[in-house]
Amino acid sequence: METFSSKDMAMKAQKKLLSHMASKTMVNMFIDDTTSEILDELYRVSKEHSGNRTKAQKVVKDLIKVAVKIGVLFRHNQFSHEELGLADEFKKKLHTGAMTAISFQEVEFSFDKVVMANILTESRDMLLKLVEKHLTPKSHGRITNVFNHYADHDLLENLYNPKGKLWPHLTKICAGLNKLVEDGKL
Repeated sequence: METFSSKDMAMKAQKKLLSHMASKTMVNMFIDDTTSEILDELYRVSKEHSGNRTKAQKVVKDLIKVAVKIGVLFRHNQFSHEELGLADEFKKKLHTGAMTAISFQEVEFSFDKVVMANILTESRDMLLKLVEKHLTPKSHGRITNVFNHYADHDLLENLYNPKGKLWPHLTKICAGLNKLVEDGKL
């Protein structure tokens, strides 16, 4: 018997289409203004830190593609009961990470790059486990690229240096994260 499913085919088509449409216009359709502003600041952080515009664009584009694909999976109820439990754990880890990032930015001399990098690494591993059966190895690579990039100790040290060139970006990122937390979106 043939195992054709129009529902599966439609979802694959949506994921494929969305992977090619991660432009700023498309992002605005799926991501709110605050999140878009945070993504813009993350791009600026990556660009200034690496000195490589192409690399910075790739990291943020990978982040957007993965977020949109996971949104499509959720919208189509593709996650099992166990995976939904893992998704809740991931959401809690993201919330903890956001609160930690904000706290490190607000409280002078509290920043610990190892703590921040560990939160990002644990988040990456949870997300990879969540999408293991749903996304391609290419998407898994995107997830790894994004989390490894932002968990880099040098990037984190430069970002959290109050006298550094990245500090203004961190201030804007944390303001956005604060707003998402207050609005119950993170």
